[in-house]
Amino acid sequence: MKIVVAILNYNGKNWLEKFLPTVLSKSTEAEVLVIDNASTDDSVQFLQQRFPQVSLIINQQNHGFAGGYNEGLKTVEADYFILLNSDVEVTDNWIMPVIHLLEEDKEIEVAQPKILSYARKEYFEHAGAAGGLMDKLGYPFCRGRIFYETEKDTHQYNTPEEIFWATGACMFIRAKTYKKHQGFDEAFFAHMEEIDLCWRIKNSGGKVYYCPDSKVYHVGGGTLDYMSPFKVYLNFRNSLYALHKNYSGNLFLVIFARLILDGVAGVKFLFGGEFKNIMSIIKAHFHYYAHIGTLQKQRRLIPKKKKYTQLKGVYPKSIVWQFFVLKRRYFRDLPK
Repeated sequence: MKIVVAILNYNGKNWLEKFLPTVLSKSTEAEVLVIDNASTDDSVQFLQQRFPQVSLIINQQNHGFAGGYNEGLKTVEADYFILLNSDVEVTDNWIMPVIHLLEEDKEIEVAQPKILSYARKEYFEHAGAAGGLMDKLGYPFCRGRIFYETEKDTHQYNTPEEIFWATGACMFIRAKTYKKHQGFDEAFFAHMEEIDLCWRIKNSGGKVYYCPDSKVYHVGGGTLDYMSPFKVYLNFRNSLYALHKNYSGNLFLVIFARLILDGVAGVKFLFGGEFKNIMSIIKAHFHYYAHIGTLQKQRRLIPKKKKYTQLKGVYPKSIVWQFFVLKRRYFRDLPK
């Protein structure tokens, strides 16, 4: 069995210096590969001098998170890929519990460990927490994190569970699955590309799982701050992209509801004086409208074996309503 830990790097020498030694010492079962996404700092020279034992692939341009992994993994042969952010601290025995889960159930095609915060180690981290879910309108959230509210880890999510999406911060995926689905959609550039990939896999009948017996600590916001205008733009645009491509049901009604709620988010930004974020939402919508033709073609090509609401990991209510109106901040508070 060949396992490859693939770390995508873009101007992240500081993260490599901080976390790569731990990855190497605690990942003896795997080959560690760094894919450099045309960094302009001295990451490559640093890696070649300090870590000559690490496999290195150098992309000729910055393809973003999605394209960077696709380009870097084109010629890599393995049974499993572990896509790991450079700002993640791994722990003892972080690999094999997830691999054992995948080996025991061949229908599980993607999995993630428990994602905790590097800064507050007893709390879940924003990107992934205890596994990603979706609400009835296609809004993503996590067990352990709803919007900006993260929970303390009190072992409340300590059993393996089928989820909707696994975080790109630490994603275990069968290499044949990654290649069968042609990896991430490069139009996303970055953010939510893992949700789109997991959604495509679930639409074709595969499973996505959370494994609590493995844990890692994620800094988060290592490349883009969570509330940077560019990240807001990518999140709003890519959410609509994924929804249009993958949703099985009355797409028009769901998109219409999302447009209204995105407008409400814009008003919230207005009252908060976050004018750049308002422009990010407007830009995201115009880019979505401009690409509807392409998205529609992709939509027709993606098999959909079940209706969206029948997929495991879909919460059948509005998480926006539950969180902002009913003030239900934690997963445990949501009506089952």
